[in-house]
Amino acid sequence: MTTIAPDPSFTLSSLPPEISTKLQQHVEGEVLVDGASRGRYATDASIYQQFPVAVLVPKSAHDIEVALGVANESGIPVLPRGGGTSQCGQTTGAALVIDNSKHFRKILSFDLTDPDHATVEVEPGMVLDHLNTHLKSHGLWYPVDVSTAAQATIGGMAGNNSCGSRSIAYGNMVHNVLGINAWLANGELASFGAYSKSTGRAKVLGDFVKHLVDDLKPEIDAHWPKVMRRVAGYNLDVFHPQSELPYTLDNSVNLAHLLVGSEGTLAYFKSLTLQLSRLPKHKVLGVVNFASFYQAMDSAQHIVKLGPTAVELVDRTMIDLSRNNPAFRKTIETALVDANAKTVDAILLVEFSGDEHAPLLQKLQDLDALMSDLGLPGSVVMMPDAAMQKNLWEVRKAGLNIMMSLKGDGKPVSFIEDCAVPLEYLAEYTQVLTEVFRKHGTRGTWYAHASVGTLHVRPILDMRRDGALKMRAIAEEAAELVRKYKGAFSGEHGDGLCRGEWISWQFGPKITEALAKIKTRFDPNGLLNPGKIVNPPKMDDSAYFRYPPSYQVINVQPKLDWSAWNVQNNPVTEAVTAAGTGGDPAQGLAKAIEMCNNNGHCRKFDADVMCPSYRITRNEKDLTRGRANTLRLAISGQISHTSDIPPAHLPLATQAVKEVMDLCVSCKGCKRECPTGVDMAKMKIEYLAQYKECFGHTLRDRLVAHLPNYAPVIARIPALPALMNLRNHIPLFAKIQEWFTGISAQRSLPVWKSKHFWNQAPLPFATPEELTKHDKRVVLFADTFNAYFENENLHAALAVLQKSGYAVHVAQPAKDKGKQQPFCCGRTYLASGMVDEAKTRLSALVNHLAPYAKEGIAIVGLEPSCLFTLRDEALTMGLGEPAQVVSKHAQLLEEFLASEHKANRFVPNFKESAQPILVHGHCHQKAFAAVSPALELLKLIPNANPQLIESSCCGMAGSFGYEVEHIEASKQMAELSLLPRIRKESNAIVVADGTSCRHQIADGASREAVHIAKVLEQHLVS
Repeated sequence: MTTIAPDPSFTLSSLPPEISTKLQQHVEGEVLVDGASRGRYATDASIYQQFPVAVLVPKSAHDIEVALGVANESGIPVLPRGGGTSQCGQTTGAALVIDNSKHFRKILSFDLTDPDHATVEVEPGMVLDHLNTHLKSHGLWYPVDVSTAAQATIGGMAGNNSCGSRSIAYGNMVHNVLGINAWLANGELASFGAYSKSTGRAKVLGDFVKHLVDDLKPEIDAHWPKVMRRVAGYNLDVFHPQSELPYTLDNSVNLAHLLVGSEGTLAYFKSLTLQLSRLPKHKVLGVVNFASFYQAMDSAQHIVKLGPTAVELVDRTMIDLSRNNPAFRKTIETALVDANAKTVDAILLVEFSGDEHAPLLQKLQDLDALMSDLGLPGSVVMMPDAAMQKNLWEVRKAGLNIMMSLKGDGKPVSFIEDCAVPLEYLAEYTQVLTEVFRKHGTRGTWYAHASVGTLHVRPILDMRRDGALKMRAIAEEAAELVRKYKGAFSGEHGDGLCRGEWISWQFGPKITEALAKIKTRFDPNGLLNPGKIVNPPKMDDSAYFRYPPSYQVINVQPKLDWSAWNVQNNPVTEAVTAAGTGGDPAQGLAKAIEMCNNNGHCRKFDADVMCPSYRITRNEKDLTRGRANTLRLAISGQISHTSDIPPAHLPLATQAVKEVMDLCVSCKGCKRECPTGVDMAKMKIEYLAQYKECFGHTLRDRLVAHLPNYAPVIARIPALPALMNLRNHIPLFAKIQEWFTGISAQRSLPVWKSKHFWNQAPLPFATPEELTKHDKRVVLFADTFNAYFENENLHAALAVLQKSGYAVHVAQPAKDKGKQQPFCCGRTYLASGMVDEAKTRLSALVNHLAPYAKEGIAIVGLEPSCLFTLRDEALTMGLGEPAQVVSKHAQLLEEFLASEHKANRFVPNFKESAQPILVHGHCHQKAFAAVSPALELLKLIPNANPQLIESSCCGMAGSFGYEVEHIEASKQMAELSLLPRIRKESNAIVVADGTSCRHQIADGASREAVHIAKVLEQHLVS
């Protein structure tokens, strides 16, 4: 058997075949050894990158036991991983990475007999939000509420000793873990809990640590930070407490606390027993506005005396970035005393919680009085409403990722972001550190935990150029400040590759030596996540960087215009250069891909759209982050290709990229929900264009793409529509079509009509001349799907608009030789990677609509995917100023009518609805915040009570759900929440604007879903 020495001499780049084979033979889970899969696990949310030798996705504890045995025999390091959201490089390493998050995520047991001492035992891959969803019905929660709660796993949180926004009330992870069952490096299982009851190997290890501590008490007294937020090294002080918040209520020793914060270097967690807390029945929020950042920091020490559960900072940069983000703008403005934010330099979110509401309201009054006493009367915005609080907390949680949305190579870099200092020094510390940033030609954005003196700050550095030098210089000066103010250099996010070298600085040589002895006693061969905490590399060793000096992007001429991303930024002003000046050899495509900072927000399950494919597979490759990493590796030549090698100028046309893009449904969820703005739907178009250029288009591609061309032809030939529809009624025809085209026989296809929108007379459209004579006027875009398959929707829209006094012009080109080829947005061509053809069709439409748009006339459409092509893809196809002006006036019917209603121009008289209404938002509607207008309109119908179905993508996604290889994935997406909700509401009218959504609902729930235009027309009293 080959023996491989542990790090630092461990240099194996991939798992030897014989070891890979052995693993595959003895585990149920997946063993991933290809370069692309390893590359997707080479990064976390830090600046670092290390390729693992292989990845194991275990299905059971047995799989992990096997892997530990094989690794121990072979001398291969092991790195446990949860959500991969670490910000210091903890989950990157040249090791066998074991991903706990897919299968190793069960709740094992509850003890709820005493709500004040309730506990739960979970596997380490359990996600915090998923756990709290289970606990909510019991009135309980696990209160270490990190901002990444939707994707952070309990094992990862324990590994980092995570803290969260409410640690002032509930403590850190270490204060809320009661026990850990863990495998040691040799595969031995040990139970770590109360020291007084410990036995076996855990007792032996505990005695060893205690002996070390007894000898080190003077060193610990002298060097150990006294602040609660200290997560560096190992928790030696469980035997000699130093923190301002004791580890246990009775000051007893719990050996599980030795493992909390150990970053996978001492043991591999099998299960964790957690102390639960009662879920507060009520919460209130006071948002304190400050004219200066210093005032905010100085006030924190006084505010905490009121007993809040959280005091969180949002600084001016974050306020401005939030106001520029359509998802957050309205919410952040509700928190400001000055809606224009001209006089607000920072805000503090001060939360009070408890079982009674009235005392909490009094707390808000006390806060207001306190601020008046501090010379800031009228500075508090009171938020007793739970919905408003929730929305504002979402903005605060997204703070880190909002900051990372800066375009250009300069990015906020995490390396000193969670230094912790006593509150009395917080204002002075932040002021001096700001001067340090200025000295080094940068600035930092501050946010987070003012309650405990841990403010996250990331100076903007260009790590491809001089960023590493500045990082080192700033870290050294920050360290001196931390020492001056008696704080902790690592206060929340752990050590990893970023802060490991600072452990010896913080604790001194004797304690550092003791940490090494503990590591050796627990892990004699150094196989558990080597290079973290003990024997770490230098933080600025470029060999570990994601963007080292050797990083190069392949020269690419992309099919779409990515120049908006091809910019550079000023680290002080954050101003960006003109589009196209950023020096990207890929013309901005690489920089757009690199917007992904691996924060993992796309792993969430609880709300919104992103990422539907991951929700059904839980595979890293089917995740926006996984796709972005694969694209980045491909465009920089970091993953090799052994087959179907594309031309050098088309690096995305590879099998590795094809695999990750396979289940991307182009939902655009990431466009809106990814805080750093990764637009994977647009990247899929780019990939398709490159891939199809290399390998050609299939018959199915051509059938989908050219639908707008042949739909008019089929409609013109008598009896042909009826013949085409036989496929839906004769299974043999459907099966034959499946063989030839790859369109699933399980699907019904849209019904062809001989009578469609364009041949039904009379068509009472206003001419362009007539349009100019009316004050209320609109241009209607008749898309292919509604014109030829569901023309009743267009007629309903016409009726609603005309009955409401609008002159409606329908966009249509002039006839050519007596025939008319209706306008097309190019969407079907884009979906097939035919960018040039899409540009031709879209250009004709845009040029026709531009004169109307320049007159301020709204361009109204019914099909979201078509209409939003005018607002989105049209801007990246080199169509110039006409596309810009059209994009500003293109609206869905409900967007237009809702805005007109607010302006008192659309005042409908609706009759009462006999049924409740369920609304399913098309993904593109959600991406462009166009679902709310639909709900606003439907609320005007008496007794309608419209309810939004909380769902991700319906799974049909244009042609995706018709494709034979995707039919099962399509069904699974629909069954996540959409179809079950519809089945539950059997009496409701189901509204869905997307034609593909309506077909999915018909096929999956045997229910007719209708366009909002039909609902409005049916209820409109003429």
